[in-house]
Amino acid sequence: MTVALRRSIYKTPAQMRLMLAPGLATAASLVAARNAMRVGATTLELDAAAEAAIVAHGGKPNFKLEQGYFHTVCASVNDDVVHGIPNGRVLGAGDIVSIDSGAILDGWNGDAAFTFVLPDPSRPELVAEREELSRVTEQSLWHGIARLNVARHLNEVGDAIEDYIESQGTYGILTDYVGHGIGKSMHEAPPVFNYRVRQKGPDVKPGLVVAIEPMVVLGDIETYTRDDDWTVATSDGKAAAHWEHSVAVHKDGIWVLTAEDGGAAGLAQFGITPVPPA
Repeated sequence: MTVALRRSIYKTPAQMRLMLAPGLATAASLVAARNAMRVGATTLELDAAAEAAIVAHGGKPNFKLEQGYFHTVCASVNDDVVHGIPNGRVLGAGDIVSIDSGAILDGWNGDAAFTFVLPDPSRPELVAEREELSRVTEQSLWHGIARLNVARHLNEVGDAIEDYIESQGTYGILTDYVGHGIGKSMHEAPPVFNYRVRQKGPDVKPGLVVAIEPMVVLGDIETYTRDDDWTVATSDGKAAAHWEHSVAVHKDGIWVLTAEDGGAAGLAQFGITPVPPA
């Protein structure tokens, strides 16, 4: 009789150090996409900028390793939540754009996302509403990361994310899509919930590396997949935002692998100083 060995969800210190480079390559790709973001740009242009940044860091786009996907980023605009395919669509004033990107380098993965609202002087109220949606989503991510720093169990992260979002107003948190472990594969166990669940989840201890990614909408959380079989959009047509970071827990603290500063700026408000894995 053969017995299948269950792969541990926890990485060794050496493995976490190997995840620093793909994390930085992923961060660079998002900076490049943000710098290319403007009214009149196409999502394909953002995709090209992100890929060039990953290659310049010695990596490759890991999204292209997903069967049937041929781009570096997912570009989701307005009522598209996640998995939007870059194309010739021209970005317009007031659009809210979520860019999700990932890099693989020496067999290890990074995964992160950000949301940006293009200016539109003619519609200040629309822009303000969408910028607030993005701000709430980003801050909920940092609240989740901060909780990971002190949590005993992983699902406390979802508690922190939902608590923060509820404190900010009436928003919807997608429940059909969640975060995940990350390492040699971009998507690994365990799931990382962005909302409260009854189960405690695995222990938070050195070696845990997860991608936390709240997806928040202005209206109802019901979604559907467009005819391209990838793009997930809100059923009511209301705007969405998506923020994500890959985070490592180690013996000396936490480190945001996909932030250029390890998460120092985002975690300062919580009195947390991130430490790179030694």
